[in-house]
Amino acid sequence: MSKVRIEKDSMGELEVPADALYGAQTQRAINNFPVSGLKLPRSFINALGLIKAACAQVNCELGEMPQLEADAIIAAAHKVSGGEFDAHFPIDIFQTGSGTSTNMNANEVISHLASNADLKIHPNDHVNMGQSSNDVIPTAIHVSASLQTTGQLIPALSHLKKTIDKRCKELSQVIKTGRTHLMDAMPVSMAQEMGGWSAQLGLGIERLQSSLPRISALVQGGTAVGTGINAHKDFAEKFVAQMSQLSGHNFTSNPNKFEGLSSQDAAVELSGQLKTIAVSLMKISNDLRWMNSGPLAGIGEIALPALQPGSSIMPGKVNPVIPESMTMVCAQVIGNDATITVAGQAGNFQLNVMLPVIAYNLLQSIEILSNAARMMADKAISGFSVNQQNIDATLAKNPILVTALNPVIGYELGAKIAKTAYAEGRAVIDVAEQMTDLSRHELEKLLSPEKLTQGGISS
Repeated sequence: MSKVRIEKDSMGELEVPADALYGAQTQRAINNFPVSGLKLPRSFINALGLIKAACAQVNCELGEMPQLEADAIIAAAHKVSGGEFDAHFPIDIFQTGSGTSTNMNANEVISHLASNADLKIHPNDHVNMGQSSNDVIPTAIHVSASLQTTGQLIPALSHLKKTIDKRCKELSQVIKTGRTHLMDAMPVSMAQEMGGWSAQLGLGIERLQSSLPRISALVQGGTAVGTGINAHKDFAEKFVAQMSQLSGHNFTSNPNKFEGLSSQDAAVELSGQLKTIAVSLMKISNDLRWMNSGPLAGIGEIALPALQPGSSIMPGKVNPVIPESMTMVCAQVIGNDATITVAGQAGNFQLNVMLPVIAYNLLQSIEILSNAARMMADKAISGFSVNQQNIDATLAKNPILVTALNPVIGYELGAKIAKTAYAEGRAVIDVAEQMTDLSRHELEKLLSPEKLTQGGISS
């Protein structure tokens, strides 16, 4: 058997691994919730450490805690924030709905690190002073989500957008067959098509930025039910000032702590924005997959970078692995949003009781979208090549080009030309020259693919 020590809490004594930095309450949670093996992520532990450091500093400034105790807690909390002791945060995410187990885990670890022979730091009386799990965990959700959104996701989406914009400039002269219902339609330029992707990402970034003020509003200081019991009356405002200084992010104090404790509407909103971005990225990924399909029996307009063998049985096969990876990320984010939506409904009176699962799914969505956006930019968008010969061949025989002749020859004759061109596998311009009185010069002018991408009626 591994070595153990005896720890005690208000419920009595309990064996804890001898080298564990946590105490009895954490061990009870470990014993009680052997559910999934899923732990709260690094970004959440970082937020918890910052919160505990900020709380100790504020309590000291308000005269609630001696400087010596505050300094010890702050030093230990920064070590937790920095990731030195993540292995000592082992509690499953499927735990008590308030996240009390995780809050006490942080309190116990910081208490253990801050205490010495001459200084005893208590996890509840000192590390948790002026706090409750009910305001610490919602605050940690907001802090971690805000920092990850601004520090990781928005830069990653911006990088993907810039990569697409760069390719738009490079491919501005490439004219291809447009498609609606997966069927041939009027021509578009590659830049117009990819410009739609860029606009989707730009709007996604705007959506995130519009949600930031609400996810950056913190409930710390509301304590157990929103009244601020056991916290100094100035605690909340001083806390957000300290958190803003520690993190470099502009946090505010939620003006209504009852709303912030009893609901997770801001997290639900942010998750909804993440879902929308996932839907956009799913569309972009599937466009890439279709454009890359083939190389002989598909559309074959582009060739994505060949990154790995595509089959264990078919030699030479190469698959669009990056867009496929992205589609699975998008599916996960959409599923996470469903979980967060259900969890957001679990606000009963003064507290939401599905906080850990909200934290886990929200932060996972931010992380995997960030990583996949950079992957897509660097391993798919930036390096694909254009199969100009395939594009030109399908464009020349696209029967829908006849649409440009409608104002001159009418819909009925245009339909006959389109059907004939398709049936005989001939270029529209050749069939139109045969079936109308228009000269070759007039037809070349009317059917110019470049001009058709500009819209409007030819004169």
